Amino acid sequence: MDWLIQLDQQTFLFLNGLHSSLVDPWMFWGTKSLVWLPLFLFLLFLAFRKYRWQTLWILLFTAMMVAFSDQLSNVFKTLVARPRPAHEPSLTGVHTVNGYTGGLFGFYSAHASTTMALAVFLILLLKDRYPYVLPLLLLWALFMSYTRLYLGVHYPLDLLTGIAFGAGIGYGTARLFRLFIQRLKETGKEKREKTIP
Repeated sequence: MDWLIQLDQQTFLFLNGLHSSLVDPWMFWGTKSLVWLPLFLFLLFLAFRKYRWQTLWILLFTAMMVAFSDQLSNVFKTLVARPRPAHEPSLTGVHTVNGYTGGLFGFYSAHASTTMALAVFLILLLKDRYPYVLPLLLLWALFMSYTRLYLGVHYPLDLLTGIAFGAGIGYGTARLFRLFIQRLKETGKEKREKTIP
């Protein structure tokens, strides 16, 4: 594992070193979820146009998915206990912005996992009617992941692992949502058939 850790650190230092004072504010604020509220509202509008009242279930599944993704990442952070780049004494020249260094441990990235989970979940639910959500959400999730490296709080391996976990969580949540909606429809159909004399 030593060679992998060294490669991860070297790749991080190279990419983190490609910073600019003009870009710093964009990366700092771009990593904040609240900044993306217009995007979330737009996606909510698309979901409502397609699913109508079932959008309430989408919101519930989204909330559970985000909570699960975030907490699973925290479990790994505690178990692996790998210091973030900004907290690693052996690394010098780590670029941070506005003194932001994140928590002590960083493997794996909750930002990368949660944003990719959300992206995959919504892509699978919306892409058949709105195909442009696929590149839009993938670019958004990848940008959010990159901001964490730029800000010096995650290694590339933290991000790649988070992206992989997030994709799996998003895919699994979409499958569960579809099964749940199908079951609701079948239950509703059974009730209607029983009421027919």
